Amino acid sequence: MKISLVLLLLFYSVVVDAEVYKWIDDTGRVHYSDSTISAEKAERVNLNINSYENVTYERSSASENAPSEKVVMFSTSWCVYCKKAREYFRKNKIDFVDYDIEKDARARKVYKRLGGKGVPVILVGERRMNGFSVSGFERIYQ
Repeated sequence: MKISLVLLLLFYSVVVDAEVYKWIDDTGRVHYSDSTISAEKAERVNLNINSYENVTYERSSASENAPSEKVVMFSTSWCVYCKKAREYFRKNKIDFVDYDIEKDARARKVYKRLGGKGVPVILVGERRMNGFSVSGFERIYQ
């Protein structure tokens, strides 16, 4: 069972690492795709997705600038890890406040003061988690 789970996770990690190409057709229209029609016309686009791949922890000296709720998350609507965190919090009846840094200017300012570089950023008191994993969150949520 464990071996099949590991193989499945390895398979999905390969699938997620897709390439995106951009090219301009003869009429001047710009196209984006995960495959190319002509290798001469297409250029590979490097995507910089601003979400944490690995969970990190730190003491947040800037947490006094953040709202005083027990669990605070700075997130975006499109972030997969943010969605997983929300689902986990709701499933486990953990009170949290979720600030969307793309829709809330005040939240974006606090996020920048915290030195945010990706989402989610989760604060529990003075403990900070960059990214999300269940075991990581349980580590800082005591």
